[in-house]
Amino acid sequence: MARTLELEIAGIKKRILSFCAVVEENVRDAIKALVYRDTALATKVIDTDEEIDSMEVELEEECLKTLALYQPVAKDLRFIITVFNINNDLERIGDLAVNIAERALSLAACAEVDIPFDYTEMAEKVLSMVKDSLDSLVRLDPELARQVCDRDEEIDLINRQVYARVQDRIRQYPERVDCLIQFPAISSELERIADHATNIAEEVIYLAKGEIVRHKPKNDKPQLKIVPPRTSTTPE
Repeated sequence: MARTLELEIAGIKKRILSFCAVVEENVRDAIKALVYRDTALATKVIDTDEEIDSMEVELEEECLKTLALYQPVAKDLRFIITVFNINNDLERIGDLAVNIAERALSLAACAEVDIPFDYTEMAEKVLSMVKDSLDSLVRLDPELARQVCDRDEEIDLINRQVYARVQDRIRQYPERVDCLIQFPAISSELERIADHATNIAEEVIYLAKGEIVRHKPKNDKPQLKIVPPRTSTTPE
């Protein structure tokens, strides 16, 4: 029985790591499609969503089967619970990548527009959080996971600033509203991907340390300050 459970756990580990790789690639491709207005790549991301949905269902069924047949305890039970939660976050990240790809298709039809915020920088920060959260799972590294959690607040602040900037740009160029309104949605979707990466990191901490860090106050963390871009060329 113990040997069989060990094999089942190994199989689940292999599935979750494969799932991580597919989702991370889809997020990266969605952002590339957005940056380069690559409609073919955006379509590929959208088409991959069915594969991601299937992987989520198969992994959930595998976890349920293992729970029912072997009734794992201690670290094995904690592992199954963690995979259950991460599985859901991965599927949601996949959905958000599809949303970004759909925005990329919409923007590809627009003429070049003066972008009201640097979404490429925001996207790279979010991609880094996704990659590090998944790396922390692969390496079972709670310290790397904590670093991911610490970076979430920065993404939240950027997202809050985007709306004001887009509103200002719409006032200047009301004829471009159809294109400009895509950017707050893109920012929001990137922020939500960062939230799911943080969820994964929190699950890694739970798996490695048995510590539940969700909803813990962050008052002891330094406040991040994002300086808005200069509007004047007058030297200091």
